[in-house]
Amino acid sequence: MPPTPDPVAEAFAATPRSDFLPQAVRERASYDGPLPLGHGQTCSQPRTVEAMLRLLDVHPGHHVLDVGTGSGWTTALLAHLTGPGGSVVGREMVPDLVAFGSANLARTRRPWASISPADPEVLGDPGRAPYDRVLVSAEARHLPRALVDQLVPGGRMVAPVAGEMLLVERRPDREPGVERHGRYRFVPLV
Repeated sequence: MPPTPDPVAEAFAATPRSDFLPQAVRERASYDGPLPLGHGQTCSQPRTVEAMLRLLDVHPGHHVLDVGTGSGWTTALLAHLTGPGGSVVGREMVPDLVAFGSANLARTRRPWASISPADPEVLGDPGRAPYDRVLVSAEARHLPRALVDQLVPGGRMVAPVAGEMLLVERRPDREPGVERHGRYRFVPLV
């Protein structure tokens, strides 16, 4: 019997981290730790990104929101997982990183994904909601309810909140289900 495909491993193989790093740190792409992108932001360590993607459980055809895209690496990984039948909406607060991430993403030829400037007054992108999945790559102080509200019923969000990685499921007409998945450090969600 052939081995079961591992979509997350396939996404990593098809989306090398080195393609999403500034030239000055590309030789350290295999380092399993965060690497600087400038502007006080980092490209998260591969093991953390892998854990987040496995918790998120993205499937082909999903509509996904990526909050805090940085270099565009997570957006490109998500686009690989959704395939052309899905879509990935990336939002980034730092204008230089919007340009850098968008250029990196364009080289992947995954036009069903995009990165746009985040509105400092609005968390996420409610105009394109609801989303099947939301990935947050910056640490919030409290559970970002505005993002939970952008999920479809049964949708999932993975976000670092107050030092813990949370898996949040939107439940219809009830409080969201929250699972804790260990301690992590991220740049702050702004």
